[in-house]
Amino acid sequence: MGEVSLVDVSKRFTLRIAGEVQAVQALARVSFTVRDGEIVSLIGPSGCGKTTALRIAMGLETASGGRVMVDGREVKGCGHDRGMVFQHAELLPWLSAMQNVMFGLEMKGMRGAELRDTAARYLDLVGLGDSRGRRPHQLSGGMKQRVGIARALAIDPKVLLMDEPFGALDAQTRETMQDELMRLHERTKRRSCSSPTISTRRC
Repeated sequence: MGEVSLVDVSKRFTLRIAGEVQAVQALARVSFTVRDGEIVSLIGPSGCGKTTALRIAMGLETASGGRVMVDGREVKGCGHDRGMVFQHAELLPWLSAMQNVMFGLEMKGMRGAELRDTAARYLDLVGLGDSRGRRPHQLSGGMKQRVGIARALAIDPKVLLMDEPFGALDAQTRETMQDELMRLHERTKRRSCSSPTISTRRC
């Protein structure tokens, strides 16, 4: 069994605005739990801290107070137990779709035929089996996001964090991608949270 918990998480930023240093409270004692098999969405106005909460859960930001727990272990930086899909795909432009997915797997230590087969399998899963050799500039916005999802899923994370991954897409593509994401959730059995979505695998 596994779950994701934010416990009294706070975050303060120090910014310089018009020459003056100001403290900004992005999060104040936020607590919630995402249990096995759940999809949870964080809803609120722009600037309320949704992305900050996800980045802290991913380990990309450090909380000013509180803690994040995944499967009972406190998050201390990034780890392969968590994957993240960003608002913009953030693909490496000099790599093909296949190589972008392989990159995360290589960081995990995977090599050889297993590396190639795993990357290919997840590109097939998101419907991009015929686009493996294309570079990001040769892909549409929706296709780039599919590569980002494949990359995040391929490392087999227990938690999938999504920061408005379809926000920049047109309405029709966004609806299609949302439907595909639900199908992927059923097929891969992740738990989820989003602004996201936190998704986590059934254990």
